[in-house]
Amino acid sequence: MESKTKLTSDSSEWHWWLLVAVIAVLVVGAASITIWRDFHELRHKVPRIRRPPGGVMQKYSDALHVSTQFFDVQKSGKLENNRIKWRGDSGLEDGKDDNLDLSKGLYDAGDHMKFGFPMAFTATVLAWSILEYGQHMEAVNELKHAQESLKWITDYLINAHPSDNVLYIQVGDPDIDHKCWERPETSTEKRPTIQVNSSYPGSDVACETAAAMAAASLVFKNQDSGYSKLLLDHAQKLFEFANSYPGVYSKSIPSIQDYYKSSGFVDELLWAASWLYHATGDGYYIDYVTVMHGNAFANWGNPTWFSWDNKLPGIQVLLSRVNFFGTNTQISIIENMNLQMYRRTAEALMCTVLLPPPTNKKTNGGLIWVNEWDSLQYAIGSAFLAVVFSDYMFASKTPYLYCNGKLYEPMDVRELAVSQADYVLGNNPMNMSYLVGYGLNYPQYVHHRGASIPIDANTSCHDGFKWLNSTKPNPNLAIGAVVGGPFLNDTYIDSRNNSMQAEPTTYNSAFFVGLLSGLVTSSSVVISFT
Repeated sequence: MESKTKLTSDSSEWHWWLLVAVIAVLVVGAASITIWRDFHELRHKVPRIRRPPGGVMQKYSDALHVSTQFFDVQKSGKLENNRIKWRGDSGLEDGKDDNLDLSKGLYDAGDHMKFGFPMAFTATVLAWSILEYGQHMEAVNELKHAQESLKWITDYLINAHPSDNVLYIQVGDPDIDHKCWERPETSTEKRPTIQVNSSYPGSDVACETAAAMAAASLVFKNQDSGYSKLLLDHAQKLFEFANSYPGVYSKSIPSIQDYYKSSGFVDELLWAASWLYHATGDGYYIDYVTVMHGNAFANWGNPTWFSWDNKLPGIQVLLSRVNFFGTNTQISIIENMNLQMYRRTAEALMCTVLLPPPTNKKTNGGLIWVNEWDSLQYAIGSAFLAVVFSDYMFASKTPYLYCNGKLYEPMDVRELAVSQADYVLGNNPMNMSYLVGYGLNYPQYVHHRGASIPIDANTSCHDGFKWLNSTKPNPNLAIGAVVGGPFLNDTYIDSRNNSMQAEPTTYNSAFFVGLLSGLVTSSSVVISFT
């Protein structure tokens, strides 16, 4: 009897829990059905994936022809096939005191300095642009020009790395340079060099240089295998140097902190490793950016702005391509999970620029706004990443991004990039093109020494300042220059003394060349760089 009673009691209890479980499943199931129905309905509100138009977009083709010329304007050394009539040979003695030939490379901005950190970044972005959009460049006869400009920088970078743990990172004294206003062809001031080494390390600048060389090695792989291998060898040795002797270059050498002070080097470590993975296919580099250092260095889930000092957004998009298209390298589950984290952070960046304020700050004219100094750097840097990411979505047939309850197609991402390019080209409240030489209304008083001084002027260091202060427009066209850009209220003061807005940089041009190359036509993404 006791046994029967116990059985009856257990049976009742079991039926009770079964009933509770069934009710729970029905409730959760109903909720799931509701959530799925809502998502399903939202998803189906998106029309069939729109595609960019085929053929060449003439305005972007014209703008690309203009923008690539700024690299010619900035060249140092003995010029070959000189396209800029008012430019001549300069910097021919650079590096001679150290028995090096550092005559090539690019002047940084409106002065005559060669800063290795932003110069290498210019090369990395230009190489990436060629790798993604070389076919587009070739369609408008700009590929060879872009490759020549890249090689002019990498030739310099090779010479700047004379031994494994030594990298020359600056030519010229900015204090001396900024006390002069003269053409580079007539400059006679002393141009000392600065290096990082095992005693004065600079992992940031060493890794940026490694990234540039690794990316460039892919650009030249099928054209000049010997040169490509040389670049890759330098890249790997520089990465090893940066790992073995960690340090921030502007802390190791305090005298350079007023110019391109680095905020840290962990992003450059990941940046270089990402490019070395693409260049070598070596699984060590994937492990480096995911398992070894992803959690500590990558700042997953917190999108930031791409710039010469912050490579994290570029890394997130670059590693997204591995997640989108797969890899021939055997990767572990955790490596794959962490690659997903890079892609998710890249998606968060896309959402940041796509969503309306306050998520994303823009000027009334529609320009992405981050900082008043060189404001266009952030807008066109973000737009370059956006067009690249949109093309990854198109090529992988990824239909949409999900951002805070709203769906965005890849075409929406591309159109964001288009809006930033068009703003630079004149679709803005000032009706001004911020690309010098494009359109009918562009800056006439660019903060640029060579452009501001007549080619036949007989002036030296100090008396050349009359050209800085002249009320006349620049006598020479700094064609292809992308100036710093407008203020938050969409205004621009066209004055040589307004360096905040009127000074161009090579990395602005690299961003814009990449952006225009992505927009000039449409084609399938090259799935693998190798």
